[in-house]
Amino acid sequence: MSTSNDRIKVWTRIDLTFRASTKFNNPYADALVWVDLEGPDFSRRVYGFWNGGDEWVVRVLANAPGEWHWTSGSSPKDAGLSGQSGRFVAESWTAAELDANPNRRGMIGASANGRGLQYADGTPFFLLGDTWWSLPSFRFPLADKATATGTLGPQSTLNDYVAVRKAQGFNCVGLIAAQPAWANDGKPNSLQMDDGTWVRAAWKQPGTQSAKDMHNEGGRPFEFPGKVPGFEDVFPDMDRINPDYFKALDRKIDFLNEQGMVPFIEISRRDSGQCWQKFHDWPESYARYVQYMIARYGAHITLLSPIHYDYYEQTIPAEDYTVPINLAIERYGKPPFGTMLTANPNPSTLVNFGPDSWIDLHQSGNVREHYTYWYLTEMFEAERKPAINGEPYYAGLHQLGEPYPLRVPPDSEDDRIYVRSGLYGSFLSGGLAGFIYGAEGIWQSDVEPESLHKMWDSFGWESGNQVQHLKTFATVEGQRYLELTPCTEMVVPNKTGPGYAYKGWSYCAATPDRSLIMLYFEADAPMEARLRGVRPGDRFLPRFFDPRNGNWHDPGEAISVPRNGVLPLPPRPDAMDWGLMLQRL
Repeated sequence: MSTSNDRIKVWTRIDLTFRASTKFNNPYADALVWVDLEGPDFSRRVYGFWNGGDEWVVRVLANAPGEWHWTSGSSPKDAGLSGQSGRFVAESWTAAELDANPNRRGMIGASANGRGLQYADGTPFFLLGDTWWSLPSFRFPLADKATATGTLGPQSTLNDYVAVRKAQGFNCVGLIAAQPAWANDGKPNSLQMDDGTWVRAAWKQPGTQSAKDMHNEGGRPFEFPGKVPGFEDVFPDMDRINPDYFKALDRKIDFLNEQGMVPFIEISRRDSGQCWQKFHDWPESYARYVQYMIARYGAHITLLSPIHYDYYEQTIPAEDYTVPINLAIERYGKPPFGTMLTANPNPSTLVNFGPDSWIDLHQSGNVREHYTYWYLTEMFEAERKPAINGEPYYAGLHQLGEPYPLRVPPDSEDDRIYVRSGLYGSFLSGGLAGFIYGAEGIWQSDVEPESLHKMWDSFGWESGNQVQHLKTFATVEGQRYLELTPCTEMVVPNKTGPGYAYKGWSYCAATPDRSLIMLYFEADAPMEARLRGVRPGDRFLPRFFDPRNGNWHDPGEAISVPRNGVLPLPPRPDAMDWGLMLQRL
């Protein structure tokens, strides 16, 4: 990005680059730089970050057309960092330019009623994401844009994978920015100190007993040697960052934004927590990193997470992460351009971080079977914030212990049924903002010859292609889906299968006036079902939806609610899973 444009487009990132006069021992920790940015209806201090050597960068953008001014400052005061100023003029994109890249519409935020998502200009954003946790590493190589073909195979690049998912309607990818202690170093993938402190709980690299390599062309995210006694070559010094690693990540985030994709960036995985807290200046050290990542990626069109809290073991309690997160927010403010804060949780962000927390976008995550979709209902009822299921059943799920006996062949019809259960069951349970898909081979980016599923093969599974149909289902009546309230108990029966499963249950959500009712029946749900809670005498037009191909069937004959207020529902076309819409006449 240019550092000196006089005229720019709104929501276009500008890198303001400064050269420090002072030689700091540890620039990452020893100095702070910022600009005070003024523009139309905007006045904020925007913080920057150390980018290696004597270079500091403050990333800014204009969220509205007009004239913008900035003045720099630093602590400690430095002649190269403080007292500089500049201006630029922001202009709007044309309609054609907006159509070419929806990210030009601005940052993702909550819809007006707080239940869904939209771009800054009010254009709806229904999140359909994929799980690419290892995207920052060499496992997702970024090629020259001209070479992207969408071809899947060992030669595939990040460019190819983006091309595949864009064609399938995806608009978001989840990634973990740093896995600090992960390397295929000959030591076990899971390491603890003698007192039980976790040094790492990494994914095993196929073909070895050690941890997955997660470096990129810039190296590893933090410097060595570390501060953990006896593990100085395993766990790095979390107070010394490696800018070259993040420069490589910058290029990938830029590419995603240029392709209209919204990265969901989780800044660190939970297994680094115990050593970080025990051997560094907690909460200052972690708060510094939270602010660094907001400064580095807060002017991109992203979602940001201060912690990937996918499991409550092998880490510190969630409330211990909240302390540095809140410290960073209190000290520096929330992301200056409106980036939403969220997190992959277990079982939900409400359970982990409580109500009225720093969370802007709620999630359920890393809990899989259909009994867990209820956590989305709990969040829906607790707070008016958008919510998604961020880590449901993974296509081809394997290598998990009890209670996960539900292994089925990957890309089989049962495998797709399980994925569709997560898609539609989560949505009707309150996850109105969207959904993040996941698949074995992709989420852990398996590229080794010994891998059970190569990632390029998993990208071709049909379940990934079927994710786009959720949006077709949700938006059949435009944005009316944002008026829906989860009400599964209206369907009788609705739980005829076991809780640890993906078959036999039914789901329902309705507008408060019951004029629009949306239902989903898992495979093997009873063919006969009734709907209670509707007004006697009301008439509804039923219409079935096929989640395998995204097709709405023609409406059936109108059905009337009898005097007892319990409506017999039309039988679905077969025993497979189906969606159903009822529109009151």
